[in-house]
Amino acid sequence: MTPMREKTRVMDADDVRRALRRIAHEIVERQRDPTRLALVGIRTRGVHLAARLADAIGMIEGVRPPTGTLDITHYRDDRQPPGAVAQATAVVQTSVVPLAIAGKHVVLVDDVLFTGRTVRAAMDALIDQGRPSSIQLAVLIDRGHRELPIRPDYIGKNVPTSTRERVTVRLTELDGRDEVVIEEPAS
Repeated sequence: MTPMREKTRVMDADDVRRALRRIAHEIVERQRDPTRLALVGIRTRGVHLAARLADAIGMIEGVRPPTGTLDITHYRDDRQPPGAVAQATAVVQTSVVPLAIAGKHVVLVDDVLFTGRTVRAAMDALIDQGRPSSIQLAVLIDRGHRELPIRPDYIGKNVPTSTRERVTVRLTELDGRDEVVIEEPAS
């Protein structure tokens, strides 16, 4: 793997907090009935962002929506061994969606939207858990470069990048601080 160096800090802790608060308000505006809402975070950082959004929605509405964790590893179409055939009946082994999602308005939550392949895999994994009324997407960062026709419903920040750059999201729960940085190859 090519060594990377920090190029630009695009969000600090306050920016992350404000973006999540704004997204929570946008979700509440669109989803009038918080009892039919569920937030499902895509492992790893999406899980923590979903929990923060649920807390913020709980503060706004007085009802905290349930959250779940989705591991989409077995649903990825771009991480198969060479020559392997993707399994249409893959089973998610580390997902924790402790709520019945049938009939719910589900907001998938992830840290960075790039090609769209993670979100496509997440939708497949989610639908294997039940049939929600709707699926929406909330991301902290939309960096562009889509390979699939996927668009987020809620965006913390649009960050134009080159394909050589990497967007790194750090969260207090995992990294000891909140920030988003763009990294570029060191050489």
